[in-house]
Amino acid sequence: MTVAPLVSEGAAAVPDASYALAVDCPDGAALIPDGSAPAREIPELEVVDGIVLAIHGGAGTIRRDAMTPELDAAYRATIADALLRGHRVLMNGGRAADAIEAAIHPLEDSPLFNAGRGAVLTDQGTVEMDASIMLGRSGLAGAIAGAKTVRHPISAARAVMEKTEHVLLSGEGADRFAAEQNLEAMPAEWFVTPHRLRQLELLREQSGDEVGALSAPDRRTGESSLERALGPDHKFGTVGCVALDQEGHLAAGTSTGGMARKAWGRIGDSPIIGAGTWADDRTCAVSCTGWGEFFLRKAIAHQIHGRMLYGGAGIGAAARETVLEELPKGGGSGGCIALDSAGRLAAPFTTPGMYRGWVDAQGRVTVRIYGDERR
Repeated sequence: MTVAPLVSEGAAAVPDASYALAVDCPDGAALIPDGSAPAREIPELEVVDGIVLAIHGGAGTIRRDAMTPELDAAYRATIADALLRGHRVLMNGGRAADAIEAAIHPLEDSPLFNAGRGAVLTDQGTVEMDASIMLGRSGLAGAIAGAKTVRHPISAARAVMEKTEHVLLSGEGADRFAAEQNLEAMPAEWFVTPHRLRQLELLREQSGDEVGALSAPDRRTGESSLERALGPDHKFGTVGCVALDQEGHLAAGTSTGGMARKAWGRIGDSPIIGAGTWADDRTCAVSCTGWGEFFLRKAIAHQIHGRMLYGGAGIGAAARETVLEELPKGGGSGGCIALDSAGRLAAPFTTPGMYRGWVDAQGRVTVRIYGDERR
């Protein structure tokens, strides 16, 4: 891909101090009493101001030494394009939910990300896609889980929100509902990419007949058994977007293929309101990425909201305390993007990298991938 991302040289970047939490822990480092994470000081999380839309494309073992220049450029260009699509909608007076759909669609169509086409494969070699969306103004939300044919799961989630009295539809019913709403469907083979087939083959070689059983992330590396099996290019990926429209309303959306080689109809945090997605105009819009079970157990997205609404924390402190402190206590890893109604953005993560980007009202785009990227 030859399109270069538009990166604002003067834009403030979120310092990724969270990297120190998950990796490079010295031997003999003190542990938090439950033994789940190193008890070392976590620097304050800085916040980027003036942001109207932000995206993440998954957090995990994303390292510079495992990325070719061409692949690095492709990730950055795709994220930048998605940011500008969402920004264009907002600048034309569109609602936050409109911008989220516009930004997530190209990520769902890109084989680079674990959502839509390019989603990871189940143990049966198929895709099962999840998505959710929530409005900060009204608290309305919609989600789908286990869909197999709808091209843009985020649009199906929005249709659930707008066209039904329900919040979550699953499986065949979700696909049937999407078809009734005239949302584009694709044959199952369209979603399956050669890269994901190779990943599934590698997982089967590594773990044989055992499915659904994965080790917790290693304290020293932040990697799970799944990540070690798939290699350094793998992430527990989702794609997500948070947006602030010209009327001052927030929205959040998340879309994913879930966990590679998942079985038994496993559903993670992405389609669950409060775990993987949250929006409330009084506080923030949040989209999460990581090992979903841990986000589910701790209701991570809602925790950030709660720390702001009930504890009076700002967006930076709320995101820091939830993602960098609370999440690792249970053995979890991952990150999020969190945007408040004043346009302040926090993007903490506990892993070596997280695909992420943001755009301000003037259209200045910043894209980051690795944990060591600074302004």
